[in-house]
Amino acid sequence: MTSLKPKADRQSDDADGPDGSWGWVLVGALFVSTGLVFGLMRSLGIFFVEFVEYFEESAQTISWISSTGLAAQQFFSPLGTALCNAYNARMVVMAGGCLAGLGLILASQATCVLHLYLTMGLISGLGWGLVFTPMVATVMANFTRHRALALGLAFSGIGISSFAFNPLFQLLVEMYAWRGALLILGGLSLNIVPCGALIRPQRRSKARQKVGWTSRPYATYTLAIVLLNIGYFVPYFHLVAHGRQAGFSEYQAAFVMSAAGATDILGRVVSGWFSDMGHFRLIHLLSFWVALAGVFIMLLPVSSLSGSYAALVLISLLYGFSSGALTSLAFAAVPLIVGVERMMGALGLLQLLESATGLLGAPLSGRSTLGRCTVLCLHYRKSNLVSLRFSELIWGDEHHSS
Repeated sequence: MTSLKPKADRQSDDADGPDGSWGWVLVGALFVSTGLVFGLMRSLGIFFVEFVEYFEESAQTISWISSTGLAAQQFFSPLGTALCNAYNARMVVMAGGCLAGLGLILASQATCVLHLYLTMGLISGLGWGLVFTPMVATVMANFTRHRALALGLAFSGIGISSFAFNPLFQLLVEMYAWRGALLILGGLSLNIVPCGALIRPQRRSKARQKVGWTSRPYATYTLAIVLLNIGYFVPYFHLVAHGRQAGFSEYQAAFVMSAAGATDILGRVVSGWFSDMGHFRLIHLLSFWVALAGVFIMLLPVSSLSGSYAALVLISLLYGFSSGALTSLAFAAVPLIVGVERMMGALGLLQLLESATGLLGAPLSGRSTLGRCTVLCLHYRKSNLVSLRFSELIWGDEHHSS
């Protein structure tokens, strides 16, 4: 029987369906929005030294600014998923972009550290929380065969922005001081709004499915990611200050961060592409990259203490590649564990549980002058624990995976 469906409608369905052309448009939107969330968050280390000098506060006190923003982003992710279920992802992401920009604009007028906690931390963090999870879930729902590659390409925006933002932020601080730089970043963050506008509202299913958080695979995987989150952002918060402490210039320290961001880009794309080839199980590849990230982060303080700038750059390049490689796979594993229907809620709950460890990671590493080196070693031991947890998951989800 000949289909009575118009040709234009069939082409539209092909574009909107799994691995369709509109999905790649959403990959571009996620590329920009994640760059303006995590790329910016990673590059806030440029302001770390400025805040310590201007407010005359300790490194630990200033570290709470970045940690508050990261924790707020993760803590409010379930709110973002709930609002997506009540309304739609387009409205939620656009509102989040407005809040992210507003927080940075208000932070430019801060007169004390508490103001930075409330603006850069809570307000921008709330906006970031409303942006990230809905955007990621929207992209993953539009892909099946090329899901890991799509996430790798989209998340490469974090690496590219990390590479570009560090010298850019350093230049902005020198030209306009930290207040003017934050004002410009607030305007830059408003570009998240048109990214959210690209999301097409979808028909909501009346049958809501709850996340099976008590199941062993999801519980074990969540614990592994929570442990990973303790130290994942610490190098990006403190690497610039660590380079300065090792005796390198401001631009040399900023370049180390940019170098890690450059290989971060390559790692995300390569790991996603290789995972989609299907030669190895995704969870095996994820465990491998987590272990490598732990090894390289432990070698980072050793290279800087040797006084060799080339060694510091080399280890930073290797760490950037491995940390980028694990990121896209960490999210691509979620729908394999809980299913596409439960993916939005699973991501929101996962981000919520990550918020506590994300809040404590950077301040604990900034407790003392030697804290940065100490936390790098702790990160390595933590990564071993994560690898063991992933190993448990490999066996725990054997009967769950199809």
